[in-house]
Amino acid sequence: MKHLFILAGMAFLWGCTNTKEPVKENAKYTLPEGNKTAVYTTAMDTDLRLVKGEDSEFTDFGQPLETQICVFVDPTKTFQEYLGIGGAITDASAETFYKLSEQKQQEVLDAYFSRDKGIGYNIVRTNIHSCDFSSASYTYVNDGDAELASFSVEPDKKYRIPMIKAAIEKVGDEVVFYASPWSPPAWMKDNNSMLQGGKLKKEFYQNWAEYFVKFIKSYEAEGIPVWGVTIQNEPMAKQTWESCIWTAEEERDFLNYNLGPTMHKSGLADKKIVMWDHNRDLIYQRASTYFADEEVRKYAWGIGFHWYEDWSGGVPVYENIQRVQEAFPDMHLLFTEGTAESFNAEQYSDWFLGEEYGRSMIHDFNNGAVGWTDWNILLDETGGPNHVGNFCFAPMHGDTQTGELIYTNSYFYIGHFSKFIQPGAKRIIASPSRSQLISTAFLNPDGTVVVIVMNESEIKTDFSLWIDGKAAPATSLPRSIMTFVI
Repeated sequence: MKHLFILAGMAFLWGCTNTKEPVKENAKYTLPEGNKTAVYTTAMDTDLRLVKGEDSEFTDFGQPLETQICVFVDPTKTFQEYLGIGGAITDASAETFYKLSEQKQQEVLDAYFSRDKGIGYNIVRTNIHSCDFSSASYTYVNDGDAELASFSVEPDKKYRIPMIKAAIEKVGDEVVFYASPWSPPAWMKDNNSMLQGGKLKKEFYQNWAEYFVKFIKSYEAEGIPVWGVTIQNEPMAKQTWESCIWTAEEERDFLNYNLGPTMHKSGLADKKIVMWDHNRDLIYQRASTYFADEEVRKYAWGIGFHWYEDWSGGVPVYENIQRVQEAFPDMHLLFTEGTAESFNAEQYSDWFLGEEYGRSMIHDFNNGAVGWTDWNILLDETGGPNHVGNFCFAPMHGDTQTGELIYTNSYFYIGHFSKFIQPGAKRIIASPSRSQLISTAFLNPDGTVVVIVMNESEIKTDFSLWIDGKAAPATSLPRSIMTFVI
């Protein structure tokens, strides 16, 4: 049985989360009064989509036997601080958004950016001028204007900026907004095109650095607080759409001699600069080249990564993220893009869409990521608009012909994390005793513990959620994800 979720008015069974007094890091953890945990479930071949079930009660359990399946949680061992979860508001997202009714627009905003009514995104990414998910290629300056005198973000004011501002209004002070370029203007590049890779000419390095500054200041003048930027989206990919190639050494030098100093001199030293912004496969080589240079550490906040290295059907190299975290523990790791490609409307209900998200988020957080950013938050019924035909899935699609919103199960899988983990949370230990279960967990600033347990197998699994000798019984349905809020 397949379930196509076309929702009206956000009819979800969210329930309420528990709160308790904050706990000190690495202190002995005490279960909340009542010894109960709230349980939320999404499962294939059911109507469960982030549905709150019966609370489960912790009782004395002691030493588990080998035959007693458990997910062991230890809130006294804390790791990286959580920044947030979110997605990208691209030109395509914004254009689709404004083709919907005002009622549906409000539903989109609530569904993503409200923690009470939706799944509580607090991260927003966007593109600096055009990308593939734009209706056409464009920049913010006239051709050949090296002085950037004509710079204007006017193209973004029709759709993108208004939607971003509406999202930020929903999120409030916890918003993390950052931007990424896909390509410099064609006249700055050696192939004289924004498409098909090419390189930024060295004589325009400084002009391009000043372009970043103008973008940040222009967006902030529109009332959008900019947290940071990435240097280049996918700097090793020659694409049929906007793209630009940077070696690790070139990216390092551009940061050290142009972008970093220019942002500091322009009063933007507080803005975060994220390097790489490409796949997990080459991330260690890039990180070791960047961060061996002490000058880089003055300017770089950390390194961003995508999930597209497993395009050939292999297993994603999640452990590469841990290698970077081990070698450079003072640098932050941020997942900056992932999406299900090759759009086909007949696959809206396919369960792999959500599982790809859940699997990646659990492994990425367990390997040291501080935050996670999906790609387009909204696309139309074609998987676009996209000016080069590179159509993709999004967690939510707006059918511009019928006016309906279609939620894929990836929306609910992401929500199992984003709705319950609070900015400032610390990752803690979650250790399943059977391979069909994978898990991650966080200790929130308010003292609540959030545990996510995912089951990609066809095995219905009874298990106990175990904390310091007490355990709460639970059942992981086949092909499901659960969130426990303690």
